[in-house]
This record gives sequence, structure tokens and C-alpha cells, in this order.
Amino acid sequence: QVQLVESGGGLVQPGGSLRLSCVASRIIFSFYAMAWYRQAPGKQRELVAHISSGSSTNYADSVRGRFTISRDNAKNTVYLQMDSLKPEDTAVYYCNAAARNGPLEYWGQGTQVTVSS
Repeated sequence: QVQLVESGGGLVQPGGSLRLSCVASRIIFSFYAMAWYRQAPGKQRELVAHISSGSSTNYADSVRGRFTISRDNAKNTVYLQMDSLKPEDTAVYYCNAAARNGPLEYWGQGTQVTVSS
């Protein structure tokens, strides 16, 4: 079955950086828009960053200028470079794949990011 496997989460001090990766299997990766969402305790899941199948990008206002989403279609991988991290970035980060034509959508299992001194 389709799998999205995230990695790269962890504990980092405020102002630090992390890079998340999400490797997709059993999909035609280039046909999918990819996104990163996050969910903090007691809050709803929110969109952090989105990259289309054509590599156009969009960001939540709260992360614009600090986070960068990118994709490598040859490696079936989407990345989220997170710089200047703040405590409010603490959340479980989820990878999402959505087919560019049709309703197919998949989620990863999530990776914890904790920003704390």
C-alpha cells in the first residue's frame, strides 16, 4: 500500500533548525502535490507549507520566511527546512500527498518537533 514516512523531527532550542523529510512509496510522486501540516496539543491540524506537482509553493503566514518546502521527484521525497524555530512551532508534523487530478490523498504517521530551551 501507499506509504509516506517522515523523519527528521526532534528537540531543538529556539532559533535552531531542523530538516524534515518524507519519502513516498507506491505512488507516481510527480503526479502529487505535497504538503506539510502540523498539529499542536489541543489545537486543530493546520497547513504549514504546500508544493504543487509543478513545484509552486505556498506557506502559512506564521512560517513564511523561516520554513522552506522542496521536493526531489527522483527520490520521491519532500523536505521541510525549518529555520529560526520558535517554541510555538512545537507540534507533530505530518506529510500529505494529494493527487493533482482526483480525490486520492494520503498521510504519513507524523514526526514530533519540540522547540524548547
